[in-house]
Amino acid sequence: MDIIGDRRFVEVPGGKKHELPPLLVKTVPDVKRLDRMMSIAAEIIEQEDMIPPVAGDALAAEEIVERRKMDLALNLVDQYLGLLSHWHWGDAVIEWIRQCEITFGERLELRNLLCSDLWPHAGRSSFVTLLEDKEIKTEGVQLEKAVGLRLAFRQMPPIRCCSDQFLFYLNKSVAQTAFQTWLNMTPSPISSLPPERFEFEVVNMSVDVH
Repeated sequence: MDIIGDRRFVEVPGGKKHELPPLLVKTVPDVKRLDRMMSIAAEIIEQEDMIPPVAGDALAAEEIVERRKMDLALNLVDQYLGLLSHWHWGDAVIEWIRQCEITFGERLELRNLLCSDLWPHAGRSSFVTLLEDKEIKTEGVQLEKAVGLRLAFRQMPPIRCCSDQFLFYLNKSVAQTAFQTWLNMTPSPISSLPPERFEFEVVNMSVDVH
């Protein structure tokens, strides 16, 4: 076992690099009706009474209110699209981890690395750490938040089902709680996988190949 700083790394037998399955991710959410999403966001703003009254001339006040509603609706949609991107990444990572577990189970030199009754051992969360150690490009997506959202939602709820409080404030804490609970399901201490011993491709499924 190697120890670097406060990190522990499992010892992978041999010296060769191990090829892991590709990470297939949809980086651009499939949104067919952005105008419909804006309309729903405007309804949320109306229902939640998010715009305070504006004093002054009635016509000018109405214009200010409408402009604020539009700004808030754009903000809600932007927040939701950001959550969609995170969820799609999380969905891809969870599936990739399943494929990696199969790969580990089929290779004698890797099989025992995930056994929690042995020490040092890695866990499912070690694959998330491996992605971070490999510094894969996520376009601003936080992997732990992404995995947490996927653990919390089998399917990302439509914007109509999301409160403004969830979109603005609560989504981060929900994702963090889900991720930490999942992390704690593996007995401690969890060791990391040495990034120099593994390689894999990240395939952007949103790129038009035609």
